Amino acid sequence: MLRISDISYAVAGRPLFEGASAVIPEGHKVGLVGRNGTGKTTLFRLIRGELALEGGDISLPTGARIGGVAQEVPASATSLLDTVLAADTERAELLADASNDPARIAEIQTRLTDIDAWSAEARAATILKGLGFDDHEQLMPCSEFSGGWRMRVALAAVLFAQPDLLLLDEPTNYLDLEGALWLESYLAKYPHTVVIISHDRGLLNRAVGAILHLEDRKLTYYSGPYDQFARQRAERLAVAAAMAKKQDARRAHLQSYVDRFRYKADKARQAQSRLKALSKMQPITTPQEAGLKRFDFPNPEELSPPIIHLDGASTGYGDTTVLSKLNLRIDQDDRIALLGKNGQGKSTLSKFLSDRLPAMSGKFTKSSKLRIGYFAQHQVDELFIDETPLDHLRRERPKEGPARWRARLSGFGLMADQAETLVGKLSGGQKARLSLLLATLDAPHMLILDEPTNHLDIESREALVTALTAYTGAVILVSHDMHLLELVADRLWLVSNGTVKPFEDDLVAYRKMLLSDGKPPKAAQEKPKPKKLGRDAILTLKSEARKSEARVEKLNDMRDKLAKKLADPDLYEDAKIGEMEVWQKKYAEVMEALERAETLWMKDLEKLETAQTA
Repeated sequence: MLRISDISYAVAGRPLFEGASAVIPEGHKVGLVGRNGTGKTTLFRLIRGELALEGGDISLPTGARIGGVAQEVPASATSLLDTVLAADTERAELLADASNDPARIAEIQTRLTDIDAWSAEARAATILKGLGFDDHEQLMPCSEFSGGWRMRVALAAVLFAQPDLLLLDEPTNYLDLEGALWLESYLAKYPHTVVIISHDRGLLNRAVGAILHLEDRKLTYYSGPYDQFARQRAERLAVAAAMAKKQDARRAHLQSYVDRFRYKADKARQAQSRLKALSKMQPITTPQEAGLKRFDFPNPEELSPPIIHLDGASTGYGDTTVLSKLNLRIDQDDRIALLGKNGQGKSTLSKFLSDRLPAMSGKFTKSSKLRIGYFAQHQVDELFIDETPLDHLRRERPKEGPARWRARLSGFGLMADQAETLVGKLSGGQKARLSLLLATLDAPHMLILDEPTNHLDIESREALVTALTAYTGAVILVSHDMHLLELVADRLWLVSNGTVKPFEDDLVAYRKMLLSDGKPPKAAQEKPKPKKLGRDAILTLKSEARKSEARVEKLNDMRDKLAKKLADPDLYEDAKIGEMEVWQKKYAEVMEALERAETLWMKDLEKLETAQTA
């Protein structure tokens, strides 16, 4: 059990924790969430004992081992497999023990059996494979791999060591979609306690069973995955807002009395008593809400379809062909997610489509007026760290003035303070915003995004979904964020075996395929064509879709009425606490019903669309 008791800690005079407490039961999987800069990573360092608390206490059972990924594995000559095996220090020490004492040898053999040492190599290989390393790569030295890949090795090592408390800080930032999905599955079955900092909504819904929320220097523990936390938090916000509104009205009433009568002799005593009441009132503040972290993508003019057409095209690097037999078409309203394991060519295809690689054979036809915006994570690192965001725009748009530059920056959530801050001092998320702004300056007809959500918090990711939904250009998306892909992409392309082909099933099926060792279900291999339905059958499907839509509208109306009821300050009188709980329960029930109704509506619409296009 991890017990955090009344802790306090400040950085440079700024309090990050003030009387914060939480208890995480043994074996629980918990997501640690909160706005960037609130102190999530600092909490991990406090738990590990790397920083000294100013007050309070953090305790674990005696002898409990804490593990996490602090930095990448060094570029040594040691193989990946041996590096991971070495993470189990007890096993390594037992195997290195050269004692000739029969009693000691028997003790060593017994202990090696107890810790399942003989299956260690197979377990380590399984973890490395799950994180993207094939059998051949596992035997290669660490020095053969880049820093991002060595971070994966470090993650594999700590997973193999199986500490009693596993602390993971944004582990999916250096994983692809396939590695992220494997990690989700692995963590859900991990035998000990896990606390994970993540902005990946999919992972927080599928791999953890509780959320620890850091806000206003306090910790609040919520049972359930992220979506359930979000609903519970919305209810708490409604309650806090109503109570704050009620207190403001009370304060205004008292202040009005004081202002009117404090200098009148016959009312002075009463005025003074109200002044004392005002001074004793503890302000009820609603939890800090992240500001609207918007992205305003400029919309391009419409081009005739297709904007890109590949006919037997191939591409690669130098004389090496990476992708061939490419027969693909892209229209301006396409939203395409690129799937495939790392190293199969997703980035190569992105570079090819954005004119960063040439066509080695075949035909590559594109609209003569086509403008392409390209964002990749490495571009964030190529920003000028000794310049401000304003300097970047001044160079790109010299004819525009400061007012226009600032307007562009604010449209990507970079306000006045960040506009004049050196890029080297901006957060990772702010740098990503600047890179996205630069990628979309020309109002591109097609936007290629390679891992755009790294360093973006959950609110920013939701804002990105909103912006991409409103954007009228084509989107080519590579991301490990399943939630983003599910909400944005309407077409899937699988990059594998040196070519690219449409993936006819959905992301849920792709996830199942990956977790079953990449073997597609038989139903997915031979997907039967839908039967053409008659006019009466289609009319029936339309009727069902209309009924589902009406049900959603009705539940939306009920939700709005209940939200209005919950915002009534009178509901929070002490005498009405029971009534308030009843209304909160009704609100939660309506929200669950609304979610089911929306799912049913979407299924009805899909059936109708399939029937009409058959």
